[in-house]
Amino acid sequence: MSNYDTIVIGGGPGGYVAAIRASQLGQKTALVEKQHLGGICLNWGCIPTKSLLRNAEVINLLGDGKKFGFKFDNLSIDYSVAHKRSRRVSQRLVKGVGFLMKKNKIDVLEGEGKLNSATEMEVNGEVHQAKNVIIATGARARSIPGVEIDGERLLTYRHALELTEAPPSLVVVGAGAIGMEFAHVFHSYGAEVTVVEMLPNVLPLEDEEVSKEVEKQFNRAGIKTKTGTRVEKVEAGDKGVTITVSKDGETETLQAEKALIAIGVAPNSENLGLDAVGVQTERGFIQVDDTMQTNVAGVYAIGDVTGKFPLAHVASAQGILAADAIAGQETHPLQYPNMPRCTYTHPEVASVGLTEAQAKEQGYAVKTGKFPFQANGKALGLDDNIGFVKIVAEEKYNEILGVHMVGPHVTEMLAGPTGMIGLESTLEELAHTVHPHPTLSEVVMEAAHAALGQAIHL
Repeated sequence: MSNYDTIVIGGGPGGYVAAIRASQLGQKTALVEKQHLGGICLNWGCIPTKSLLRNAEVINLLGDGKKFGFKFDNLSIDYSVAHKRSRRVSQRLVKGVGFLMKKNKIDVLEGEGKLNSATEMEVNGEVHQAKNVIIATGARARSIPGVEIDGERLLTYRHALELTEAPPSLVVVGAGAIGMEFAHVFHSYGAEVTVVEMLPNVLPLEDEEVSKEVEKQFNRAGIKTKTGTRVEKVEAGDKGVTITVSKDGETETLQAEKALIAIGVAPNSENLGLDAVGVQTERGFIQVDDTMQTNVAGVYAIGDVTGKFPLAHVASAQGILAADAIAGQETHPLQYPNMPRCTYTHPEVASVGLTEAQAKEQGYAVKTGKFPFQANGKALGLDDNIGFVKIVAEEKYNEILGVHMVGPHVTEMLAGPTGMIGLESTLEELAHTVHPHPTLSEVVMEAAHAALGQAIHL
């Protein structure tokens, strides 16, 4: 039997970060992982998809070569090479996490962890004692009720990342970030893609103007989008899939070689011994307080398994918060509406804070400012000037409530606005922050000027 101050179950971006932080704070720490360090994010999610998206970006640029003065007579593209590169990138980062475990003297216990009590955990038949436990077991893709995902015709994101060639045709069910990113990747490699979304807009959690701009650009690129459309029936056969959808009382049949089901996640909270210990769950998601502690003293949960906000950087922030709380450090609750959100399509989408509709629903008197990339010198130089930055503020003090961006490289521009919202900054403070020229980031400053009625270059 081994004794630890903290045992973390799950080695994803929440779990391994929590383990590192706990070790830094003087805790004797172990990390339990049943499959791969780095979790879904590094192995089958964020990282390999971004590698594939970079390949798609290069292919689209080559297709626009005439604008830049070059052409190819026999350009060929090979998705299998993109797939291999994505796996190499993933494996490199996973090895890096292994190095960090050794550097921070964290014991890695390979296997599945199960709680026998709040202070006792069993891993592969071996019992370990811990003063505190952090559950970071993540979540998995869920399916449409009654539809069995076979990994051949009907895919989750993980199956999609295992493909070594792009399918000739694909129906994507669900227009969230995952569905839209895969739609963009496979369309770039020649697939005929249709995206089906039950809600009125693609990327339904984004500001409505942003969602409409993305849908317009997808349709312009040749990706079909069907919003406000419900899936009624899914059939998989030897030659492909047939999906029956309905909208406004009319039905339509879609056919493709494969379908990607991307409608959300279900928590990995089974077989952890939660019932025996008395940990409270709701629809399988572990309930936690502002320090990430469950209703059972000494048992914490972070990341997707909590259902708070299924994003890797949120899980990491929760991991640090939980480790700090265990070590008696000063903590500050996370403000989930102010967590940054990114979608790596073309155009990219990045947002933080309240949408215009949310701000109005919460009773704010709202003012907005919007500035297009079309009027930005750097964007014109890149020949990538689609989209805009939109700022939502309240009228009384001009406090910034939300920043919503669609356009080139906007995911790299979000950290600054996120910090300013966290500091309750005003439009004046953002507008008077000198931004370097020429950069895409100037559009954020220009949008703040526009919200004040003082747009400079518009």
